[in-house]
Amino acid sequence: MDPSQGTTPSQFLTFTLDQERYAVEIAKVREVLEFTSVNRVPRTPDFMRGVINLRGNVVPVIDLRLKLGLSPTERTLDSCVIITEVLADGEPVVLGALADSVQEVIELDPASILPPPRMGTRVDTAFIRGMGRRDDQFLIILDIDRVLSDDDLHAVIAAPSSAPSSAPPAAAPPAGNETAPQA
Repeated sequence: MDPSQGTTPSQFLTFTLDQERYAVEIAKVREVLEFTSVNRVPRTPDFMRGVINLRGNVVPVIDLRLKLGLSPTERTLDSCVIITEVLADGEPVVLGALADSVQEVIELDPASILPPPRMGTRVDTAFIRGMGRRDDQFLIILDIDRVLSDDDLHAVIAAPSSAPSSAPPAAAPPAGNETAPQA
């Protein structure tokens, strides 16, 4: 097989959302974590569940079900956070995505991936990379870079900086001791 002709199989991580099978390119996945808890961040979009501490780094977590117009993700024993790397303004951003469960890593030949379905002009399917066929079943292959619009990504990226800090507030100068800056 000649890789320049796009005939090389690709690997995908499969997962479920609301009993439907989805997939994302494995190259975009850093790791999968157990869904324990998230710290809510005020004044963020509904699909933004909060942030987690990942080895000292603040990582925003989105609810994929809400972002895709489904009901919110319910916490179960199988719930997990898929840590992905997406592009925002050409820069990589680490982002967690809630899923009902993770299934497996699969390989799909390009011939097994159909283009996204046409659903009319009012339905945005730009975030669907394609429909994968496997064992007489379809799975929706997401383009994780397009699941969130640029405006969504900016809202999510800005959220951790607005999260409460654990550092104590800076002390104010004592009243009456204000001095003019020296020139």
